[in-house]
Amino acid sequence: MSEGLTACVPRLANQSILVIGDVMLDEYITGKPARMSREAPVPVLELQSKRYIAGGAANPSANVVSLGSRAAQLGVIGADNAGKRLAQILEDQGIDARALITCADRPTTVKTRILAQMGLRFPQQVTRIDTVNRRPIDAASESRIVALVEQRIADADALLLSHYHGGLLTATLVAKIRDLCRRAEALLTADVQGNFSAFYGLDVIKCNADDAGRYLNRSLETDDDFADAAAQLHEDLAVQMTTIITRGGMGATLIAKDRVQHLPAPKVSDVFDTVGAGDTAIAVVTLALAAGIAPAEAVALANYASGIVVRHLGNYAPSPAELLSSINEAL
Repeated sequence: MSEGLTACVPRLANQSILVIGDVMLDEYITGKPARMSREAPVPVLELQSKRYIAGGAANPSANVVSLGSRAAQLGVIGADNAGKRLAQILEDQGIDARALITCADRPTTVKTRILAQMGLRFPQQVTRIDTVNRRPIDAASESRIVALVEQRIADADALLLSHYHGGLLTATLVAKIRDLCRRAEALLTADVQGNFSAFYGLDVIKCNADDAGRYLNRSLETDDDFADAAAQLHEDLAVQMTTIITRGGMGATLIAKDRVQHLPAPKVSDVFDTVGAGDTAIAVVTLALAAGIAPAEAVALANYASGIVVRHLGNYAPSPAELLSSINEAL
């Protein structure tokens, strides 16, 4: 399959994807351990740097753009400096941020990671502080989002739902977006992040092994376990095209047209951070399926792309050249 995948990589470009979901700002504060505090048995870090990255549902958009396609971001930010910073970062990355909605009654979601630089290749995370309001969006915001989808759906090759438990993708909103996609005959994919019941009747859903096991209330260990799990999710949620369960270093299991397949992950010896790998996977799958690439090849491409991401700290969007190189290394 690897030889055929190299021809698929250029097809991931020149598409338009509307990404809808819980956007957030990732803040990385790095310090150098200087001494132990006199106030408590904790190390004192002297500030070295601050770094800001668009995260959550903005990360699939970054991957879409990095692979040569266009991404429009639909989400909710607060009327605060974090929201302004996030919108600017998206624009700087070439992501269309005009569909971001500002809500004065909720803050922009910010994940602040405190890291200690210990002389290793990457600093080590000490703790994380989240600024988030998980309250479901109100009716007025939902109506604005539906209206924006109606305006933009004709220009999109696919719509991607990225769920981060931030209150945006309610079951009601997802159903309305699904109905719009049906009428427009637009591909609709989702990274469900454990909230399966809200994502019914979509074309494609992706989840990880832990979430699938919790939802089905059983242990998933063997290929047969994952095959049965994928088949049950596919049926229970009335998935129209493909259900994908990602399995970390074991690759992924998918079902499409009643056929289950297990696709191995590329060998990665230097895993530093798994943050963002799922975002990359759903972005690549969405681009590939929108380009007419078969589901198995789409998931295989996603496995290679995710294998690149885990070698980096924090969210990372691989380029076409990196993806080609990773595939060629396996030949």
